[in-house]
Amino acid sequence: MKDVVIVGAGLAGLSAAWRLRHWDVQLLEANHRVGGRVRSEKRGQYWLNWGGHMYAGAGSSTAELFGETGTASIKIPGVLAGMSLNGKTLSSGPIQTYPLRFPMPLKSRLQVFTKGAKISKDLVRYARVVATRPGETGAVRQQRIYDFENDRTFADYVGALEEDTAAFFLPTVTRSSADFDQISAGAGIGYFSLIWNIGAGLDRYILGGPSTLTETIAETLRDRIELEAEVHEVVQNSDHVVVRYRRGDEEFEIKARTAVLATPAPITHRIAVNLRPELREALSKIVYGPLVSGAFLTNETTPQAWDHVYGTAAGKKSFVVALNSGNIVRGRETVRQPGGSMMTFSAANQARELLDLPNEEVVERYTRDLDAIYPGFADYIVEAEVAKFPLGSPYCFPGRGKLQPELTRPSERVFLAGDYLGTLYTETSITSGFTAAQEAASLLATQMQRGDGSVKDHLLRG
Repeated sequence: MKDVVIVGAGLAGLSAAWRLRHWDVQLLEANHRVGGRVRSEKRGQYWLNWGGHMYAGAGSSTAELFGETGTASIKIPGVLAGMSLNGKTLSSGPIQTYPLRFPMPLKSRLQVFTKGAKISKDLVRYARVVATRPGETGAVRQQRIYDFENDRTFADYVGALEEDTAAFFLPTVTRSSADFDQISAGAGIGYFSLIWNIGAGLDRYILGGPSTLTETIAETLRDRIELEAEVHEVVQNSDHVVVRYRRGDEEFEIKARTAVLATPAPITHRIAVNLRPELREALSKIVYGPLVSGAFLTNETTPQAWDHVYGTAAGKKSFVVALNSGNIVRGRETVRQPGGSMMTFSAANQARELLDLPNEEVVERYTRDLDAIYPGFADYIVEAEVAKFPLGSPYCFPGRGKLQPELTRPSERVFLAGDYLGTLYTETSITSGFTAAQEAASLLATQMQRGDGSVKDHLLRG
């Protein structure tokens, strides 16, 4: 019997596995690779990236994991607040001046300022809500964040918008994978806090590409990871957990003392058949928005207009933001090296329109829009590939806060991990993985103290 079975080898599952690596662990992943929505591939000194790109800095669980695994990261260089709208691209000066510099109708320009003032005022309230308080736990703070303006949608909060006003605000809100009428007002305000307060909390990039982290962990645990292992049932018993899965046409079963389910909430709800009813109901209510991303490798040999820019929000395009992964190399060189790489990112309804299109057509749309933002970009593309994530990212909807107590209430032998358990994206994935690992380890240690010989023998062998 295993000590722990971990289902899902995305960032949350790998984080749990890393902390449990000294126990007898088995990690099951339905995909042909580890990493989940963290995916990058090296191309010489550059890399193509399709997934999580910004990570938390000092004092975070992310920083702990970087340190423990020897993963190098740097603060993202260059401009993070570029924007393109109505044929003009801006990457300098305060964001608040952008509405004056973009071509748009006067009515829209005035509305951007009035609605922006409303959001700015509430950013002060939001800052008070998210601030840490002496003596409180992370769970208490997270609950407070969920409860902030959680009784209405962002659309209800901001009111009717002109076309150009909506195009100006849309890239910020829909990065959540939800549209104005889906995301809660408080979560929408939170995204403006994240984007307008550039670099607050999420400002690190993993050198060599984000998969450097996930592959490093996987290599440490390689002989304990099964790929293309599709779990279809997890049954919790009084003294063990049974996990049933398929590989190809074969059926397998593993028994373990504990289990960590690091799968998206809908999958956890489907496979964990006998979790307490209240928890399964809460899992069934978590919603995800789709994400589609494109990665482009380029071969330019001279300095380009985008060299100093990391992030460019895009209004009225097929993607909400273009992310210059090559900028990480630009920030460390003294002489401009040939080549580069770019990532495009579509979310919410914009992504839904792309999910069923052939990848070649999505690449064409992305290429056309990249060339419109940065003329001449298309001429330098030497490789392009699209990734699609129907379960892209969970978002905070009105009423989401009421589910949190049940989702975080301690379980018996099955522990949950994943970014749906909080609002801090990759940081939540890692933190929830660490928490699930601690809960599993505590239970195993208790069994050892009570005289469970098989656990004790394993520890002595280790």
